[in-house]
Amino acid sequence: MRGGRKEKEMKKKLFMTKAVSLLAATSLVVGMTSVLSGCGSKQDKVIKLDVYSQLANFSGMQTGWSADILRDKFGVELNIIPDGDSVFETRMESGNLGDIVVWGHDSDQYPLAVKNGLLFDWESDELLDTYGKDIKKMMPDALAKNKKLTSTITDGKSDALYGFGNNVALSSKEHQSFFYTWDTRWDLYKQLGYPEVKDMKDMHKLLKDMQKLCSKDDAGNPVYAVSLWPDWDDAMVMYVKATATAYYGYDELGIGLYDPATGKYHDALEKNGPYLEMLKWYNDLYKDGLIDPDSMSQTFDQMAEKVQNGGVLFSIFNYSGSLSYNTKDHTAQGKLMYCMKPEEASPIVYGMNTQGGESVWSIGSKSEYPEKCMELINYFSTPEGRMTMQYGPQGYTWDYDEDGNTIFTEHGKKCNADQNTTMGGGYKGSFHDGALQINNTTWSIDAENPDSNGDTYNSTYWKKNIEDAQSDIEQDWRDKTGVKTINDYFEKGKYTVSPGTSFSLGSKDDTLKTTWGQVTTCIKTESWNAIYAKSDKEFDKIVARMIKSANAYGYDKCKAWSIEQSTIRKSLEDQLTQ
Repeated sequence: MRGGRKEKEMKKKLFMTKAVSLLAATSLVVGMTSVLSGCGSKQDKVIKLDVYSQLANFSGMQTGWSADILRDKFGVELNIIPDGDSVFETRMESGNLGDIVVWGHDSDQYPLAVKNGLLFDWESDELLDTYGKDIKKMMPDALAKNKKLTSTITDGKSDALYGFGNNVALSSKEHQSFFYTWDTRWDLYKQLGYPEVKDMKDMHKLLKDMQKLCSKDDAGNPVYAVSLWPDWDDAMVMYVKATATAYYGYDELGIGLYDPATGKYHDALEKNGPYLEMLKWYNDLYKDGLIDPDSMSQTFDQMAEKVQNGGVLFSIFNYSGSLSYNTKDHTAQGKLMYCMKPEEASPIVYGMNTQGGESVWSIGSKSEYPEKCMELINYFSTPEGRMTMQYGPQGYTWDYDEDGNTIFTEHGKKCNADQNTTMGGGYKGSFHDGALQINNTTWSIDAENPDSNGDTYNSTYWKKNIEDAQSDIEQDWRDKTGVKTINDYFEKGKYTVSPGTSFSLGSKDDTLKTTWGQVTTCIKTESWNAIYAKSDKEFDKIVARMIKSANAYGYDKCKAWSIEQSTIRKSLEDQLTQ
């Protein structure tokens, strides 16, 4: 979720997020309308599937429009089980991870599940051949990657197929859409006369000038340049390392940042390195009254609400910026968050990858309904399933026109602009209420949709959606930048492509896991303390303490492992050019 596992890769997805399909066990078919007659048939008894998703932000039964579709189409209901403290350990101890199991990444816990026989082999009992035909036909490279991963985990003793990773593409020739979009209040930038922003120092000044123009949000609360949240911190403070990724194009890897352009590795505590540089930048913002003081303690949802109310001026990511702020009401008022990156910034963009990513779809070995699970995952992997779980019911919120172009219905436009829009049409609640809570993807949002006339799954770039600006203020952005789309904007300037390969982080032994936990907890805790430092002297003191403590815990061992992983990644990337 690359881009930070907890960026879940909408690393939580955030704007991008969801998918599904299934079939009944033979013993349950008796007395029902036959499910074996094909996808879409109904049955009298509804089967409950437990979905343990390490990417989920929700606990409980899936509700709303997606629940209705899955119940009507497949006779199932989903019980979403998110990850949390000791959740994986408890479920592994019981020997039952769930029916459908979605992994945040394919290292550490995933290999443990493989070694302990907790996952269902998709090639046993012809499960994939019978119930996963679309996956088998359209995702051969992603399946081959998983089999190779099994071989690596088991030291060559097995090459069983246990699933596939997220964000699969039909071709590896293009890159994904830009994810680090430097969303800034464009209307305020316009009021300031479109000042030149060359580097991070200029960005700081711009944000301060914007705050002077707009000091209160829609509800009368204070406005800040940025509002952070700690929920998704992994080895480092997520937002700090993400800013280095957005500015230098360095990708998170282990306990530092990897430069895909050169293969050079920058550990988190490198003197004058990218992580500590961005940590200081955020401390400077804090001292200037530009960071939301709740940043260290609030949740993602609390932050998102502030963005929606206009209380935040800038976001590295689209999902915590433009996708939350640009409602119809705001744009009608001439307000807009949109791309405005410093001239020197070279944000990373990920190469499309037919082998998929690290967030794996799998089936628990103890599931009573592996056929249902397989059919469900297969449905998520069809164009219809991918589109439906992203945008709602076909024919009601989206469809294809007579030329095969993908289009939103009028109601679909409202739902896409504001996910709190009431669904109607017999569906309960809002669009947001019914969004699938598994929070993983099958096809990349930027993969080509073979059912369309050349469109991808990404509505931002549907031909019908980019013909005209959606508002006067968006037209102003187009006029000033000379482009129509976000991708065009970034491709005019500097950017760094991270090639798609089969790379996955290796496993850590038990000793390293313990050391890793101590070191990364130290780095995260002290990084937050450093952001809130009241002076440069206090900042330097906290950073020195962080380095000393991390070294005492065994930072060098974590650094050495990370460098080793970066070397493996570089060798795989080099193979692409040979």
